[in-house]
Amino acid sequence: MELCSSSLHLKPFSITPSISSISISNSFKLSTKRVNSLTVSHNNYSSSQLVLYTRRKLAIVARAAAAAAPAADVKEPLPAELVVQETQEPNCRLRLSVEVPSVVCDDSYKRVITQFMKKAKVPGFRPGKKVPESILISYIGKDGVEKTVVESILKRTLPHAMESVEGRALKDSIRITTTFPEMQQTYSSSNILRYDIVVDVAPVVNWVPEDGYKNLKIVVELDSEIDAKTAADREFTRRYKSLSTMRIVTNRGLQIGDVAVLDISATTVEQDGSEAKSVPAAESKGFNFDTEEGDRVIPGFLDAIIGIQGGETKSFPLVFPDSWKQEDLRGLPCQFTVECKELFYRELPEMNDAIADKLLPGSTSIEQVKESLLERCVELEQTARDQATDNAILDQLRKMVQVEIPQTLFEEQGRQLYGARLLQIQNNMRLNEEQLATLSSPTAVREYLENQRENIENIIKQNLAVGDIFKREKLEFSTEDLVKEVESSVAEFKKHNQEYDEESVQDQVQEILEGAKVLEWLREHADIQYITK
Repeated sequence: MELCSSSLHLKPFSITPSISSISISNSFKLSTKRVNSLTVSHNNYSSSQLVLYTRRKLAIVARAAAAAAPAADVKEPLPAELVVQETQEPNCRLRLSVEVPSVVCDDSYKRVITQFMKKAKVPGFRPGKKVPESILISYIGKDGVEKTVVESILKRTLPHAMESVEGRALKDSIRITTTFPEMQQTYSSSNILRYDIVVDVAPVVNWVPEDGYKNLKIVVELDSEIDAKTAADREFTRRYKSLSTMRIVTNRGLQIGDVAVLDISATTVEQDGSEAKSVPAAESKGFNFDTEEGDRVIPGFLDAIIGIQGGETKSFPLVFPDSWKQEDLRGLPCQFTVECKELFYRELPEMNDAIADKLLPGSTSIEQVKESLLERCVELEQTARDQATDNAILDQLRKMVQVEIPQTLFEEQGRQLYGARLLQIQNNMRLNEEQLATLSSPTAVREYLENQRENIENIIKQNLAVGDIFKREKLEFSTEDLVKEVESSVAEFKKHNQEYDEESVQDQVQEILEGAKVLEWLREHADIQYITK
């Protein structure tokens, strides 16, 4: 259940969009290879239960040089040049209007006829014997010949038509918008071919002010919860509680200090009277709720269930606060239904040095346990401090850049975020095939992309800004680091028996290392002030 407002790192998940454009060659097909998981050792802080923050792994989705699409195919010489008119459209999209002259069309026609003569088995003619063109066309059909000629023209001319955008076109963004019947009609009536191509090109990052990232002034708000002493005390309490013996409550309701096993369901509260919808992200089965951690759940939840008895069910409305860390739940009014499956109280052992080794193996006293936990939390406090600093820097960067965002990048980033959200829901409650199909439908994905447009665009702006700084400042990382991190990531895939594409893994590792270098450089050059909220 997502009542607890804690962070969770999720593996990227890709939902392949539908393709309505004409497929010409492998160069234009959407790649379905995706990296499902990635762990980079120097950024991995999630192995301990003492983690205060999980350091964000920065993936730069829009490095223009790496994203540029390859040439469509090997360019064959043409008997005449194409006429290509380039039109700039919004969001880094270009439209190429291509006209193929009749001399090229005639040449392609002759090639197609020659191939048909070699391969067609026309009744009354021995294989390989030249068949009169009129008989061949009558046997194959004029429409079939025209279709083949149009396909041949496209295959030959596309590489030439794309010359002006080579090195700028983003991978998987190339689409022929003219329908095949339209192209065939033009060819049939005029002996020329016209078609339009739309393509997204690498965006240009403009800084306001120019080079403003070199003199950042950052105010970092630190959450009081990341204080090392507070975290160490909480961890000590957690470990001490783990030594307790749980006894079933039989003759009273839930009290502070008890632990309840709850089944929780939630539905939206619709003000217009429309049908309420379930909220999977706020639901859970067998949720172990410790009442001493009531400050970690949605406000009002603990008060609503105090006094509930085993086997009892309660229903009550609550609204997620605007400060809730899970953004898609902020401000959402829900009707919660809670069934108390079991109710327990703790019998704790006496607090003395005899239990020190159970609290932390190798310890001989309670004081030693507390000191060791504090040392670990001091390290994690620095990790949290660094994470908060990085977040503040990235937030400042995206406010300083002006950039048009190609639709290709927007959809790629948005689909990755939506895939992560699905995994989070699946992790909280097991979805059946029907539920998963509904949440994975094109309609659900489109709604998410539109509802989260601002958030998605902000992430892309941050990533583009980081990539631009890496190039401007000529930052570098060692090949040794790259090899080491790739090997570590591949080992993680093999350990969990997951499929992976090594080229994609290397690209993502390189992006992460670039991001780490940029943030390191920015921290060194920025004026940073820390305040506690």
